[in-house]
Amino acid sequence: MNFDLRFYCSLFLRRLPVMTALLLICSGVGVVTALKLPPIYSTSARMLVEAPQIQIDSAAQNVEAAEQLQVIEQQLMTRANLIDIAQKWRVFEDMQSMTPDAIASEMRSSTRIRRTSGRGEATLMTIQFSGRTGQIVANVVNDYVTLVLEENNTFRQERVRNALSFFQQEVERLNSDLDSQSARIVSFKNDNSTALPDDLVYRQGRQTLLLERLSDLESDRSRLVNQRAEMVAIFEATGSLRPASASQRELSPEEQQLNAARLELQSALSVYSETHPRVSLLQKQIEQLEGQIGAFSGVDNTNTEDQPGATSLLDITLAEIDQRLTEVDRDIATTNEELTRLEASISATAANAIALEGLQREYENIQTQYNSAVSDLNQARMGERIEVNSQGQRISVIENASVPQDPSGPGRTKIAVSGVGAGLGLAGGFFFLLEFLNRTIRRPTELRSRFGIVPLASIPYMESRRERTMRRTILITAFVAVLISVPAILYYIDTQYMPLELLANKIINRLGIG
Repeated sequence: MNFDLRFYCSLFLRRLPVMTALLLICSGVGVVTALKLPPIYSTSARMLVEAPQIQIDSAAQNVEAAEQLQVIEQQLMTRANLIDIAQKWRVFEDMQSMTPDAIASEMRSSTRIRRTSGRGEATLMTIQFSGRTGQIVANVVNDYVTLVLEENNTFRQERVRNALSFFQQEVERLNSDLDSQSARIVSFKNDNSTALPDDLVYRQGRQTLLLERLSDLESDRSRLVNQRAEMVAIFEATGSLRPASASQRELSPEEQQLNAARLELQSALSVYSETHPRVSLLQKQIEQLEGQIGAFSGVDNTNTEDQPGATSLLDITLAEIDQRLTEVDRDIATTNEELTRLEASISATAANAIALEGLQREYENIQTQYNSAVSDLNQARMGERIEVNSQGQRISVIENASVPQDPSGPGRTKIAVSGVGAGLGLAGGFFFLLEFLNRTIRRPTELRSRFGIVPLASIPYMESRRERTMRRTILITAFVAVLISVPAILYYIDTQYMPLELLANKIINRLGIG
């Protein structure tokens, strides 16, 4: 590819006025802005999140330092705080003409907050502010620091107070639940006092004893029934209470009473003990009858059998047996009733045990929660004492904001160089853009490349002396006009429309150039 230097030089000279205008405009705006922008002062303060001097494991202390700083930063950069600080120190010169939203926006754009933290590293917070004077930026940063410390203090106190209040309410609630559960357990035990698992072994033992007693009572009843039937059979067969094989001598009434008393005593001893009142009474009757019979032992008393006397003795004996049967039947009925109650209570014990275990398990769960809440409450109280004594996690100031003596900005050299660079870029872009859009044929090489033909000869345009002079005059005139008109236009914009530094400042803020 052949590079035609003369051709491009002629194009450059032809487009030089416009390119010069672009270069002068951008360079002029950059230089004027760099010279006219007011100085910017900047200062900063550094703070450190100190670890708690007394560490406790509590929900009131379980807050990460980075999270705490993030919360404080959001609270610091609220609209109300920014406007109050700006009005307090007259941060901007034309605040009367600025809206509250514009003031808050400018304050945010002038403020830089950086947080640094890491594993095994201290958590730091740096607050920086840029403004028109050193005293103003120092006052603003110091106000920021004061607000951060106040917010941190409020944050820590509210945190421990909220934790303490929460655990107090939780302890009261769980204590009430424990009382309610205890009342339910007591009510359940009172309603099922005869079928609780605590005395199941006793009731089972009692059931065994009652079954043995019932068996004994059934045996006594069977024996009494047999005895009664035997006595009735003997009386019907012999007419007396003695068997037919007994002595043929007729017994006296005293002897008959003695025999009946002995039979009754024998029957009573089979049921009662020897100390029973009935047994003692029968023994005394037998002794009296034996004494009477001994007194008349020499007298022959062989009377004929007195049927009414024997019948009376039989009635007495049967009445006593019937009375004993009545007592045995009553004891059997009482025993059966108690056995029925015991069986019902033993059968209900399993279900009551399950229900009682559920109530006890719920009580134990509440008790566990209550113990945990009490422990957390004690820790929360300890956390409150630690915060009151300033022994917990807190933010301290490492370096306060100082009044800067030298401005930190703007970067005048950078702004001027940026303006010149922007002008060169626009000029070069203009040149190459026109060259790219121009599709006319101006050289033999373009003829060959466009149509694929080789011209025999090319005759350039021959300018006359007058045309050459005219072209050069126009070029010089345009160049001079650009040199004069561009500064004039910039001056007009600066004085009549908007100061160039404000215009450049907006552009700089948009582009992020400091």
